[in-house]
Amino acid sequence: MSSTRRSFIKKTAVAGSGVIAAPSIVSASVFGANDRINAAVLGINGRGKSHIEGFMAQKNVQITTLCDPDMNLLKKRQQSFKETYNKDVSLEQDLRRVMDDKDIDVISIASPNHWHALSVIWACQAGKDVYVEKPGSHNIWEGRKMVEAANKYDRIVQHGVQLRSSPAVNEAIQLLRDGYIGRVYMARGLVFRWRPSIGDQGTSPVPEGIDYDLWTGPAHKRPFTKNLVHYNWHWHWDYGNGDVGNQGIHETDLCMWGLDVGLPSKITSMGGKFLWDDAKEVPEVLTSVYKYPEENKIIQFEVRPWCTNTESDVTVGNIFYGDKGILVVDGYDTYKTYLGQDRTPGQSGTDGGDSGTGMDRGAGGTVGHFTNFIEAVRKHDKSILNGPVETAHLSSGLAHLGNIAYRLDRVLDFDPKTETFVNDAEADKMLKRDYREGFEVPESV
Repeated sequence: MSSTRRSFIKKTAVAGSGVIAAPSIVSASVFGANDRINAAVLGINGRGKSHIEGFMAQKNVQITTLCDPDMNLLKKRQQSFKETYNKDVSLEQDLRRVMDDKDIDVISIASPNHWHALSVIWACQAGKDVYVEKPGSHNIWEGRKMVEAANKYDRIVQHGVQLRSSPAVNEAIQLLRDGYIGRVYMARGLVFRWRPSIGDQGTSPVPEGIDYDLWTGPAHKRPFTKNLVHYNWHWHWDYGNGDVGNQGIHETDLCMWGLDVGLPSKITSMGGKFLWDDAKEVPEVLTSVYKYPEENKIIQFEVRPWCTNTESDVTVGNIFYGDKGILVVDGYDTYKTYLGQDRTPGQSGTDGGDSGTGMDRGAGGTVGHFTNFIEAVRKHDKSILNGPVETAHLSSGLAHLGNIAYRLDRVLDFDPKTETFVNDAEADKMLKRDYREGFEVPESV
């Protein structure tokens, strides 16, 4: 069964020129165990492949549509989908037509960062439930709008931080809450990844089959370059947020979860490009510090490329510090503890999956996180979500704050209640972006 939807978008013949009509509020549907849920995946180059796998592993869930501005990719995925699942799947370049499809119940978003929040908002307005890849937002202001949309339209929105579905990581968090390593005062997030030079390929004509206007969407439209499409947009401010806003969102989320804090009130960052003279705009090396004076806690976050050392045998993960010991989370589904001055090994745990990729079939991997999402969709119960929309806003927001402090090169004071900086108009301008006409994140969702 597919829930009934009302059309909210005027279809247009020219991509990028659609007029967005105000949506009708659609009543929530609760699916029974035997009701088929139809899903569409937006963005199919990187994590989108995992989204396809994650949805198709669910009982009575069917991907009916793949959407991407690149028709070349779409045709490849359509062929592999048929070979893997022996099923046909529809193709669409324009996500607005996906939103308008009354037979689609769930939207899964794995497009570039600059599209995430607007896609979530449009999907909520269309009465669809949403799984959105990290980071939930490209900037802090639109992250809050995403939360408002999910609440206003009563939609189920899951953030793609699959470690929240890991039994081992949940066990580790409970140890922190129970005082196993004493009073926990500091968390460190580590992202040490191999990030080589991307060179500088200059500008070039848009390849046949790519709708570059749709790819650009809400962002500033630059001349086409292969240094953006497909993966390397991560390293450009208009589209990505660097590695702290890429891999790092898993770790920013866990830092905040483990310390039981929200956004900080004091932020400083320092870093730069030290290795390659390439087209990247974001820093290769970045160290950010976030202070919580009222809670007397602090977060340290480090991004750096290999070759590098490990820390507590971890290259991607988290370290929590207490007055009785430390707790180390390695990747997505493994933790260890070390107690006392002699670092005596304490309690540990693992889900037994591939902690380096998060792609395993276990409870802590991508498939398990989708299972939690689909259960919440069927019951229409956001309270059972492991990664609710608020985590998308806050964990992404922490990364955004660090990036703003780096770009302004000074210590910033922030008011978490108003989500604005304290007497700092220059910094406040960086909480939001200028949106292209036709792709604006609305002030009122």
